[in-house]
Amino acid sequence: MSDSKDPSGMRKGLTNYGDAGFSLFLRKAFIKGAGLTDHALDRPVIGIADTGSGYNPCHGNMPQLIEAVQRGIMLAGGLPVKFPTISIGESFAAPTSMYLRNLMSMDTEEMLRAQPMDAVVLIGGCDKTVPAQLMGAASAGLPAVQLITGSMLTGTHRGEVVGACTDCRRYWAKFRADEIDEQEINDVNNQLVPSVGTCSVMGTASTMACVAEALGMTVPGGATPPAVTSDRMRVAEHTGTVAVEIARSRLTIDKVLTEKAFENAMRVLLAIGGSTNAIVHITAIAGRMGLEVDLQALDRMGRETPVLVDLKPSGQHYMEHFHAAGGMATLLRELKPLLHLDALTVTGRTLGEELERAAPPFKQDVVRPRTNPIYREGGIAVLRGNLAPGGAIIKQSAADPKLMEHEGRAVVFEGLQDLADRIDSDDLDVQREDILVLKNIGPKGAPGMPEAGYIPLPRKLARQGVKDMVRISDGRMSGTAFGTIVLHVTPESAIGGPLAHVRNGDRIRLSVSKREIALLVSDAELARRAQEQPVHEPRAERGYRKLFLETVTQADKGVDFDFLAAPVKKGAVPKA
Repeated sequence: MSDSKDPSGMRKGLTNYGDAGFSLFLRKAFIKGAGLTDHALDRPVIGIADTGSGYNPCHGNMPQLIEAVQRGIMLAGGLPVKFPTISIGESFAAPTSMYLRNLMSMDTEEMLRAQPMDAVVLIGGCDKTVPAQLMGAASAGLPAVQLITGSMLTGTHRGEVVGACTDCRRYWAKFRADEIDEQEINDVNNQLVPSVGTCSVMGTASTMACVAEALGMTVPGGATPPAVTSDRMRVAEHTGTVAVEIARSRLTIDKVLTEKAFENAMRVLLAIGGSTNAIVHITAIAGRMGLEVDLQALDRMGRETPVLVDLKPSGQHYMEHFHAAGGMATLLRELKPLLHLDALTVTGRTLGEELERAAPPFKQDVVRPRTNPIYREGGIAVLRGNLAPGGAIIKQSAADPKLMEHEGRAVVFEGLQDLADRIDSDDLDVQREDILVLKNIGPKGAPGMPEAGYIPLPRKLARQGVKDMVRISDGRMSGTAFGTIVLHVTPESAIGGPLAHVRNGDRIRLSVSKREIALLVSDAELARRAQEQPVHEPRAERGYRKLFLETVTQADKGVDFDFLAAPVKKGAVPKA
């Protein structure tokens, strides 16, 4: 009963009792107590990361997915073993789900290391769960395959198709502007989330689903099937089968998450008009593989990668329509000249080989040809200037073209409480041409870099019919949101970045065409302000918050903990 030289299955990672033979003997005794036979123990062991939670409706189909994955594993000759990890439901996590992403990644990594398994199926969907799982799996190094929970269905409100959460924001803005009454806001609230699953638009969850497939980490077609469909269940069964195959072939995650895979993922992010959050997540995942994301090179990539997917908030449709249009295969075919088709996927085949095996193309109106894009450049642009020396992001495909070249007066809010206290005051000194600036919502400032960058329009302007203003912060916004919004300003204000020293009345210039965000204040004046009002970084006395504040990196480094990145650096992506 001694451990072999190359252990697998239940013989892997024996508990330390000082006697390997006894450790294995004891493990088998307890496994048999669960009703398993020696025959079952001889099979490849496939872990199933269960992120189901009553606090996470995005994962409400978890029991059905696990059943389908288990079926696929057993059909392929493996032994499925499910285990729980942290689950993060976007709208149920305080102060923000991003604050918990790294914790979930550590949980995932350590459970993959601690428990005996030859491969793992990572089941996730809600915004931070997929990046957390990919980060943890990248660090653990096992063969791994991602299974997406899938998007929710759309609803209808008074004859209009609606879905979370672009329409949540649109209707809430109408309510704030007194365009609809309390009865209607309550009515639409019943229709925006008609089933379990992730947001039905190209928000962060849908974006990361597409990114995961572009990385080669899901089975083909794994990104788009809605949560409650038989298509999603078949994807789950197939995922279980593939997990056994990669366990037997020892296709470890480092063979899939290569430089070429990350470049493919970035192309897809730009072409889907994806969430700005995905840049932070891709950067963090790449960092676990020893790769650094070059934001300037990403911006150059965006100049030649148009938005092709007509989904909200950049377009008109929803994820179920993208799936009906052929899903990722339809998009990847359009992007073929821009992709690394030789990148390996979890199936053991290349991306190009999988596209050859995909269903033939057909007429549809969701994925545009490159000759007729939704937006001629990628959905995201990278800005720089004296206000953001480390860079900032704008989702140009969801912005107002009239505001993308704009100069205005700063109306400054020092933090979330200041914003809450004053944004709806009739006494607020603000005009539609002004620029709203929100400080202290970066990685350390909030903490956790909340999605508060979607600053609400002042109520008195909303009632005048104002639909958009330039807004600037060091925070994030939901991938479902829209507007002319500058995000991820780096370095953040809480550590003394230039944003900390912006004052009411300062002039700010935004030029998306020039990729510039400039505070029209001299360097000497900024230095004087910094000396006059020095910034004191936030601190905590104990616990996870102390760990977070002392080790979290800035947005351009993925907001990961500095000690979690791979120690050996392999270079930058995309290639300049």
